[in-house]
Amino acid sequence: MENKKIYFASDQHFGAPTKELSKPREARFLQWLQHIENNCEVLFLLGDLFDFWFEYKTVVPKGYVRILGQLARMRDNGITIHFFVGNHDLWMQDYFTDELHIPVYHQPQIFELHGKKLFIGHGDGLGPGDYGYKRMKKVFVHPFSKWLYRWLHPDIGVKLAQYLSVKNKLISGDDDVKFLGKESEWLYLYAQRKYVQKPCDYFVFGHRHLPLEIPLNEQATYVNLGDWVHYFTYGVMENGVLRLEKW
Repeated sequence: MENKKIYFASDQHFGAPTKELSKPREARFLQWLQHIENNCEVLFLLGDLFDFWFEYKTVVPKGYVRILGQLARMRDNGITIHFFVGNHDLWMQDYFTDELHIPVYHQPQIFELHGKKLFIGHGDGLGPGDYGYKRMKKVFVHPFSKWLYRWLHPDIGVKLAQYLSVKNKLISGDDDVKFLGKESEWLYLYAQRKYVQKPCDYFVFGHRHLPLEIPLNEQATYVNLGDWVHYFTYGVMENGVLRLEKW
């Protein structure tokens, strides 16, 4: 589409560390959504939009109505939106799909856009290492674990999960926010190996909370979107070129 751009954002973690401290960041992100609405063709949200999200059969976490309303408005205006679950909202099911008509992905996907091929995912549990989180994730996503959790009253379940989300480093990832070189960048290493199997022009992830653009070779680039906690960075693709910008 002429003059239209593709946008990417990840790791807003709304609700953390408290709802009160989260509100200014929510307002800033809402302002960005409103700003891009006129020239946005596709919006990719790469996970951890919320610091915790769990869908009971008839209950979802309270709050975020302005963000959800803006996403609904963008969809109603014909903007395509894709949502990838992160490690903080991995219990998302069909609320976004049913209420906002936004597809939800639990695994990385490949898209062809503006003549480029993009491999897109949140990034948690990919690549070498991170074994403690990988074991924990298997337990968390098991249907029996979700069934058990639904037996907790929502007031208890949400409060417990919010506490663990902020305190538990396996979940929060606070011990993994420094760049130690590309050979220690596990998503970069993952993208290198994946390129051999499925060559793409861009490998786009969140999760790391660090804005990064690292060439894999002459044809492909690994991109990490950063976050909306410290960096307020996002990706924008125009005429087949993907770059990071700051709001």
